[in-house]
Amino acid sequence: MKPRDAHNAKWADLWTNVGTKFLPFADAASDTLPLGRLLRLSLFQVSVGMALVLLTGTINRVMIVELGVSATLVALMVSLPLVFAPLRALIGHKSDTHRSVLGWRRTPYIWFGSLLQFGGLAFMPFALVLLSGDYGFVWLGQATAALAFLLVGAGLHTTQTAGLALATDNAPEEARPRVVALLYVMLLVGMAASAIIFGLLLADFTHLKLIRVIQGAAAATILLNMLALWKQEARNPALTASDRTRPSFLESWRRLTNQPRAKRLLIAVGLGAAAFSMQDVLLEPYGGEILSLSVSQTTLLTAIFAAGSLAGFAVAARRLMRGGEPHRLAGIGAVVGVFAFSAVIFAEPLSSPLLFRIGAALIGFGGGLFSVCTLTAVMAFAKDNDSGILLGAWGAVQASAAGAAIAFGGAMRDIVGGLASSGALGPALTAVSGYSVVYHIEILLLFLTLVAIGPLARYAPPPGEGPQKQFGLAAFPG
Repeated sequence: MKPRDAHNAKWADLWTNVGTKFLPFADAASDTLPLGRLLRLSLFQVSVGMALVLLTGTINRVMIVELGVSATLVALMVSLPLVFAPLRALIGHKSDTHRSVLGWRRTPYIWFGSLLQFGGLAFMPFALVLLSGDYGFVWLGQATAALAFLLVGAGLHTTQTAGLALATDNAPEEARPRVVALLYVMLLVGMAASAIIFGLLLADFTHLKLIRVIQGAAAATILLNMLALWKQEARNPALTASDRTRPSFLESWRRLTNQPRAKRLLIAVGLGAAAFSMQDVLLEPYGGEILSLSVSQTTLLTAIFAAGSLAGFAVAARRLMRGGEPHRLAGIGAVVGVFAFSAVIFAEPLSSPLLFRIGAALIGFGGGLFSVCTLTAVMAFAKDNDSGILLGAWGAVQASAAGAAIAFGGAMRDIVGGLASSGALGPALTAVSGYSVVYHIEILLLFLTLVAIGPLARYAPPPGEGPQKQFGLAAFPG
């Protein structure tokens, strides 16, 4: 071989290794699902991330701080989309067994989910205008705002569930873990990018700008999901034939509940989800009301939170690929959460927005690490074809606990904050007490999570029953 050819071959090998190390999702592509098509399919995750930023970030802060809506009512509305989250297992089951003469299973669910998401965002700003009370009919504003939140929640959960199933159908079995991991990175990218864009657009906040931003998000949702869905699912009438035998949902559920250790793991999942979610509607109002941050600055907190979640995701993937014990790693995520909420609490007496931002990043990191590792632990229970119901149960417990915690956190902030402001709790306690009590409850829940998951971390599963070394997320709820 000539020296020049040897030199070129050396550089080619070097760039190949660099690509494998620093572009970990490049190998998610395959002959049946090229990288360009895969990236286009992942756009539905971007639209879901955009909706989540609006619901749990920008809109809830505007309702509480700018519109003066009680945190209890805002928390109830933000938790409404989670009503549909426990139905994700049923949605996935229905898309698996969908009857259609056209031969499509996933496409109808993605499309109608997109329409629901678009409809909710389209009239949400007008509901918020009525909710402000400037034009009367406050009760109508409350009803229509609740309906808008409900539609967006139903749409994003339906779209995401069917979209992940479609990606799994299109990818070969050996590439599925990397494909689904890429889709969830795109979710976090969508959240971070949307938070930055919304923050810039709302730097000089007005109600008219808010209306334009929300309706622009509605239009972007339809555009992104149409691009994602275009020519992705091949028609197969044999799979959707009406005479095809279909499995029972209840039988799979009974098999799950009879498995040892499953209940303890689900209890830990519920406690951890509640601990990390109780502050979802309070973090940005806390920054605005207590630390005097602007709408733009508090909206950027979502980007910081998403970056922390992405870091937690990466650490979990790396550790699990090396054979890390998922229960123990989930416990580490809970411990990180304790330090995160402590940082948020101390940000007020120290008047430190920097400490507050560090706390927000650590909340994302700990929550991401906990969620990914508990999901991996649930996957270890899967046998035969029951992985859907297992992951659906994980999502149902997580979403139900998160929804209840969000509503409870908003109510607790209003009750304690109102009593402190009126002087009923003594002169030492001020309006910040409502937020502080919620963050202390979250720390308590994290310690209870460690109590629940501790015995599972000591358990050594027999060969063949533990989590797989190859890491992947089959149905990670948003």
